Amino acid sequence: MSATVHIGFIGCGGNARGHMNTLLKLEKAKIVAVCDVVEESARKAAELTGAQPYTSFEKMLERDDLQAAYLSLPVFAHGEPELAVVGRGLPFFVEKPVARDMATARKVLSGVKKKRLITCVGYQLRYGGGTAAARELLAGQNLALVVGQYWSGSGRGNPAAWQLQYAKSGGQILEQATHTLDMMRHLCGEVTDVVTRRASRELKSIDCPDVNAVALTFADGAVGTLTTTWAYDPRDWSHANVLHITYADKLMRWTSEAATVSGGGQPATQHTRPGRSIDEVFIDAVLSGDGSAILSPYEDAVKSLALCLAINKSGESGGRPVKL
Repeated sequence: MSATVHIGFIGCGGNARGHMNTLLKLEKAKIVAVCDVVEESARKAAELTGAQPYTSFEKMLERDDLQAAYLSLPVFAHGEPELAVVGRGLPFFVEKPVARDMATARKVLSGVKKKRLITCVGYQLRYGGGTAAARELLAGQNLALVVGQYWSGSGRGNPAAWQLQYAKSGGQILEQATHTLDMMRHLCGEVTDVVTRRASRELKSIDCPDVNAVALTFADGAVGTLTTTWAYDPRDWSHANVLHITYADKLMRWTSEAATVSGGGQPATQHTRPGRSIDEVFIDAVLSGDGSAILSPYEDAVKSLALCLAINKSGESGGRPVKL
């Protein structure tokens, strides 16, 4: 492979633009093709990147110069594009969550394994300096309580938007708090069972619950909770993707930027490590053929999907426990 990775984008929305802007700063990456079913979105992305625009990902994938693909898709649109990329044997970066259902994710994962493809899923919080520090501090500790929260005002949008349609997005748990749950797994281990209570208290114009309260049991015996709301102040993001973790006589407050530890009779201390761009990690992996530095490969992200779907299943059943 050359020293520059030639990339094709499937999906050119706002999330994709963020990755494009990062990649444009990397000399080792070149965006050569962009695709979106909305022609104007593809055209604007082409103007930004200098790439050739497409409205058909099948047509774009006929190019023989592609060396990697980015898929930035709505939750309900996952499946066929990934399978087409797998069919071409391309390493790929895909946004979270990886599917709306487990059957789709398992089908893609089977292809990934057969072709031994390098993959990366957009759980970028795993790459922050606060995460690296937290992993070091928590290693070998006996965790007791894990409390996660994702409080935002994202539900106060256009009721016609796909994000606010439960059948398409899976609601806040699958579309948004998947980041928080993924970090609970990454820092504290696998979850064995969940119980969900949920309600619609404020946002009556959408069919997604606007509050969720989840009880979780971890494989090592720790217990946890996750609370989410879509009906909070949309201007305040300080309560989204936050974890509180107790161990020994200490309390850690985690964000992607820093891990702050208090207790133990000592003043609170803030810990961080150098973070990395998830995009650069992926591009380096493609160039080297070594995916070991990728913290969020597709196979692991399927486990986060399973956790989110289990939480929704419990909520849909009125709060029955669901085992993973």
